[in-house]
Amino acid sequence: MIKTEALRKTFLAGFRRQKIEALKGVSLEIEKGEIFGFLGPNGAGKTTTIKILVGLIRPTSGNAFVLGKPAGEVTSRARIGFLPEQPYFYEYLTGEEFLNFCSRFFSITESERKSRISNLLGQVGLDRARNLALRKYSKGMLQRIGIAQALINDPELVILDEPMSGLDPLGRKEIRDLIAGLKEKGKTVFFNTHIISDVEIICDRVGIIDHGNLIKVGVIEELARATIHQWEIQAEVREEELRKELDERAGRGEFSISWQKDRALMLISDEAKAEALANHILEKKARLIEYSARRQSLEDYFIKMVGDKNQR
Repeated sequence: MIKTEALRKTFLAGFRRQKIEALKGVSLEIEKGEIFGFLGPNGAGKTTTIKILVGLIRPTSGNAFVLGKPAGEVTSRARIGFLPEQPYFYEYLTGEEFLNFCSRFFSITESERKSRISNLLGQVGLDRARNLALRKYSKGMLQRIGIAQALINDPELVILDEPMSGLDPLGRKEIRDLIAGLKEKGKTVFFNTHIISDVEIICDRVGIIDHGNLIKVGVIEELARATIHQWEIQAEVREEELRKELDERAGRGEFSISWQKDRALMLISDEAKAEALANHILEKKARLIEYSARRQSLEDYFIKMVGDKNQR
C-alpha cells in the first residue's frame, strides 16, 4: 500500500538558504489491511513523509509509491483519505454542508452521498452538531469532522496526521475504535502521532523516526515488550522475622521493597535471584501472590531509542 525507497528531503531555510535535512534515506513498507503508527517527537520528519506520500511536496531524492503508483498520481489520490495536521475549514458551513462539499470531489451519487454523510457524522460523534456552523465547533469537534471528510470517499488507504490532536480521553477512544473498525473493513491506516499510548493500543506495527532517520520498524511486542527488565514478586508476609529479613536484604540493595500492611511488593533485576527469592518466601510459609516479569513498555523503548540517538 505504501513503499518508500531511500527517501530524502532537504529544505532551504532562512536568509542564507541554509540546508535542513528533514528526511535522511527513509525506506518503509506498509502492507494492506494493517494499522501502522509513525511515532516520533516534534520535528522528526513525520509530517514531511506524509506530505510526500499524498503529493503535496516532492522528495529531494529517493522514491515513494502509494497503492502501487508513484506518490501524488491523480488516480491513486482518489483512493486515499487524508487528514492534515492543521486542516482548514470553511467556518460558515455546517458540519453536514462541509461533508457534502467534500463529497463532490468524488463520483458519489446523491443518495449515496446523503447516506455516507449521515453515517460518518454518527461514527465521529457529531450527529447532533450536523447543523451547527463550523465556527462554533470546538477544536476536538473540528478534528472529528476532519476525520469524517477523510473517509467520505470510502478510501482503501487512510492517512492521518496527528488524528488524536485536541481530543479528550473519551474522544480519543472513539477515534481509536473508528480506526480499528476501518481495519475490520479491510482498510489500511497510516497515522502520525506522538501519543504513544494510542499507538500501543491499536497498531499492528510501528515505525520510530527521529531527526529524519528511521530508527526502527516492527511489531510492538518485538520492539518493546519482549525486553524483560525486572521481575515482580508480591507476597503476603505476616511473620515479623521474615518481614525484618526482607527489609534488611532490601537495605543491602538486593532488591527494592514496598509494603502495604502485610503485602510486600519486591522488584529485582536478576532472574535467578528473583526465582531464589520467590522460593525462599514459599519455604518460609508466606503466601506468594504473584511472580511475574515486568516487560518494557513502548514508551520506555521509544524514550530509550530517541534518547540514545540524541546523545550521539
